[in-house]
Amino acid sequence: MNNFNPLVIVFCGVNGVGKSTNMAKIAYRFKMKAQLKVMIAACDTFRAGAIEQVKKHAKVLEINVFDKGYGKEPADVCKEAVNVAKRDKIDVVLVDTAGRMQDDIPLMTALNKLVYNNNPNYVLFVGEALVGNDSIDQLKKFNNYLMEHPLNNKQPRGIDAIVLSKFDTVDDKVGACISMVYSTNKPIV
Repeated sequence: MNNFNPLVIVFCGVNGVGKSTNMAKIAYRFKMKAQLKVMIAACDTFRAGAIEQVKKHAKVLEINVFDKGYGKEPADVCKEAVNVAKRDKIDVVLVDTAGRMQDDIPLMTALNKLVYNNNPNYVLFVGEALVGNDSIDQLKKFNNYLMEHPLNNKQPRGIDAIVLSKFDTVDDKVGACISMVYSTNKPIV
């Protein structure tokens, strides 16, 4: 029996905030700085071009991508990716998910299913530093949706931490970032 368990990190957030780009930056850190074997699970099976975008990042980083194509159930793709990582002793699985608005119930339900069926080590919310107070609303709604809709009688779980994209563009206007941490008690990583 294979007892190897990779570190599994799910990236979620609204459309266009930079989930895939920041995931690639984090993959680079794991691979180059920590010398770990990394795989990306292409679980954005919704947006046209999403898998190709992830593959482009992975090619530059020389890491593997696990994908099953478009129109597939993201939770199932994630589960298969983790099983491959266990088999191949890959240290870290970074899970790319479809961008979604916080009020898009079908896509929030798909994210919820992916999280509860796969029990990742971390769920990271990628938020844009540029959008100000909207980012607080987005983060709260993502977190609340996950917390309020546990599946299979599992313990509720929400967002574990925040990744801020485009932070270099906000100058000294960091109030929304501070409010995101304060209002949710979630750290920025």
